[in-house]
Parts: sequence; structure tokens; C-alpha cells
Amino acid sequence: MAFSKARLERLSGYLKAQVESGAVAGAVALLDRKGETRVEIAGAADLETAAPMQRDTVFRIASMTKTVTAVAALMLVEEARIRLDDPVDPWLPELADRKVLKSWDGPADDTVPADRAITLRDLLTFRMGFGALMERPGRYPIQAAIQAAGLMPGPVAADLTPDLWMARLGALPLLHQPGERWMYHTGSDVLGVLIARLCGQPLDVVMRERIFEPLGMADTGFHAAGTALDRLATAYIRDPANPGALKVYDKARGGSFSSPPSFPAGGGGLVSTADDFLTFARMLMTMGKAGRTRLLARPTVELMTTDQLTPEQKARSAFFPGFWDYNGWGLGVSVTTARNGIALNPGSFGWDGGFGTSWRSDPREDMTVILLIQRMMGGAADAQISRDVLTLAYQAIDD
Repeated sequence: MAFSKARLERLSGYLKAQVESGAVAGAVALLDRKGETRVEIAGAADLETAAPMQRDTVFRIASMTKTVTAVAALMLVEEARIRLDDPVDPWLPELADRKVLKSWDGPADDTVPADRAITLRDLLTFRMGFGALMERPGRYPIQAAIQAAGLMPGPVAADLTPDLWMARLGALPLLHQPGERWMYHTGSDVLGVLIARLCGQPLDVVMRERIFEPLGMADTGFHAAGTALDRLATAYIRDPANPGALKVYDKARGGSFSSPPSFPAGGGGLVSTADDFLTFARMLMTMGKAGRTRLLARPTVELMTTDQLTPEQKARSAFFPGFWDYNGWGLGVSVTTARNGIALNPGSFGWDGGFGTSWRSDPREDMTVILLIQRMMGGAADAQISRDVLTLAYQAIDD
């Protein structure tokens, strides 16, 4: 047995307690180890209708999308259609001849020339020189310029076409020199536009034809289509006017993921199910191959899941407190570099999503843990439930 049945009851009880306390509306936790899959389900997909959470409930997976986008890009690298260290200017002319902000404190037009062009590797490793500012809103003038352009990272993609989105990004300066430090998120959205232009197809079509259909991920896409819409969970957020309560953030029908988006966002636009995403995670765990379908070669997956950041780059890169003590960043995915508790051996990889979702794969244990909930994250503390689920998964290992 890969898991202890008795110890798995702790996970079941934990999820039920989270629902009963009102912390979350519902949850699906999937544990897969050595060919054995266990699923624990609690709560509701919608509080108003009391529709029960199901194994095939569809969730907004937000930034878990980033790794899928990275796989699509690396498939093109393997075909020699682009190289990791190629400048992206030929396909993204909006990013040519970049200017770099002299100081965050200064005006947005006080710049110096970029030392070099932005490369594909920069996009995959979030070292393009632009991304989320981990600062309080309104602290720096550049934040107002980014906000005015509609380019602030968020849980729902901007209502812009990819070309207009790129034009607005190109009108802003970089925040740092390319390659200097890690800045979260924006590189994946740019990467999605790059993939679409390289392939001559919208990103949603590229992913469907090259990843989802070959892997049989029928419920994964940039919106909940067909019967998937009936299974899309309502998204919630903590109600600031009523502490401890949840309020609707995004409905299923008529919400942001009920129809095709203007901008298929490579940084966070997908919806999926626990089993669909397990198929994707298994493909990476088996070095790029799922059954008879190979998406990536083993050396590519090995590179993808290896920390790409130098100690100096981590020291310059603001993120959640303590994150870099135990984590690095590969090509579109977080990589565990040191153990910090019961869960996650070094070499584990995965990522979280801003709607409360989480995924980690541990090659040493041959285990994948997926947690899908529908409560917006407001900060690092909101990741506690995913950390608890990882602990409860590892304590249930039965060998």
C-alpha cells in the first residue's frame, strides 16, 4: 500500500473541518503515489445552491498555468524553432530596444538603455526585468503607470487582445536590467504571446492541439466549455465586512471563465480538474512521456525542474519571507532546494494558484499532491491550507 488508510482519515477530517469553519466552501485533494491514487472531497462547489463538490469539479487553476505554458515553449525549443538564449525581439518587436527605469522612486520616463535583449530563457525564469512589484500599492510612481496600462498582475486576465497587451507593455520601461533578478508572473504572459506568434495560432489552440488533446485533458482550457461549465466551482474571497465569511468573487455562469477570453493568459488563465492536472503532472514525473505520448524529452524535463537562479539573483528578488531559503525557480516551475519539514524532498517541483489551488510532485517519493479549493489568496498566510495538506499527505505514506 502506498498510503495508510487510517492516516488518510486525518486528511479527510482536516478538509471537513476547514469547510465547517467557513474557511473554504469546498475542496478536492488528490494524492497519487506509486500508481495508487486517493481523492478526498469536502464541501460545496457553490454555497448558494449547495451543489456538492465532486471529483470532476472544474477549478480556476491560476498560476499553475505557468508550468503548462513553459511546456509549450520548451516543445518549440526541442523543434529548434527558437533557442533558449535567442532574443525574442524578432517575434515580439514591442520588446526591442528596451529602456530600464533608473529608479522606482523616479518618473516612468527617467530611463537608461537595457544592457541586452530579453531572451526566451529570461521569460521562463522570470528574469526579463519586469513583473509583480512586491510593494504596497501606490508606493512608487511606476505602479501608477502599470495600473493605468491595465497590466497589474491579477487573477483574471486583462480584457485586451494579445497585441494590445504587448503594445502597452512595450510602452513601459523595464524595472530592472534583463537577467538581473527574478520578478514574478509577467514573463509567463509574455511567453504565451510568444508561443502564439511562433506557431501562428492563438495560445488556446496551441495548448489544446499540442498538450490537452494528446494527454486527454478534456476539461482543461482557458474557459469552462460545454458540460465543464456545469461543473465549474464558484470562486470566493474573504469578506472584509464580515470577518470569517466568504463572498462571491467570480460566478460560474456569466463569470470571467464562462466564455473565451480576449487574452488567453499564459500566466494564469486555465481551468482544470484534479484528474486532468494529475495527467499533466504525471507526464513531467515520467520525464515528458504519458503512455505512448511523449511531449518532452527527458533532458528537457531535467533542465526544466532544475533551479536556474543564482544566490545573488535570489538575494535581489523580493518574494514571500523565507521562500528562497528552501526554493528555487526552474523553467516555469518552482523547485524545492532544501527540506523544510515533513513534506517535499529536494528536487520536488510544482506551483500554486491565486484562487487557492496547489500542486507538488516529488520524484523521490514518486508522489504528486494536488489541492483544489476556490478561495482567493490574499497573501502568504493563505497558503497554510496547502502546506497542511502536504504534511497530511506525507504522514500518510505507508512504507
